[in-house]
Amino acid sequence: MASAASTSTPIRVVIAKPGLDGHDRGAKVVARALRDAGMEVIYTGLHQTPEQVVDAAIQEDAQAVGLSILSGAHMTLFRRVVELMQERGATDIVLFGGGIIPDADIAPLKELGVAEVFTPGTPTGQIVDWVRSHVGQAG
Repeated sequence: MASAASTSTPIRVVIAKPGLDGHDRGAKVVARALRDAGMEVIYTGLHQTPEQVVDAAIQEDAQAVGLSILSGAHMTLFRRVVELMQERGATDIVLFGGGIIPDADIAPLKELGVAEVFTPGTPTGQIVDWVRSHVGQAG
């Protein structure tokens, strides 16, 4: 009784903590939830530059990148990651994120090219379902 999803290649997701923010519990919770849902997850660790994040995504042949940002630098960091993905021809990689991001900044982030933004309290199952439905067909 194998479903199509179980016989296809797992979705590859890079979870990254860009910038100076040192709080990674949320990123680790999301990484674990995606992994438990059968995805291949690469967690980059703390204090990554946007360049390191995009390099990791390209090197790991990721289909998605999830950024966790709690520092307040979300507009700058997301913008730089989007720019680098465009410069390096990685626009097929779905970019999403979460963290302490004011509601007023979500629409501008989406205009930049961020596919979805998850705020604190979002159930991990909702994130898993979103990744499956927005990234799964790319795999």
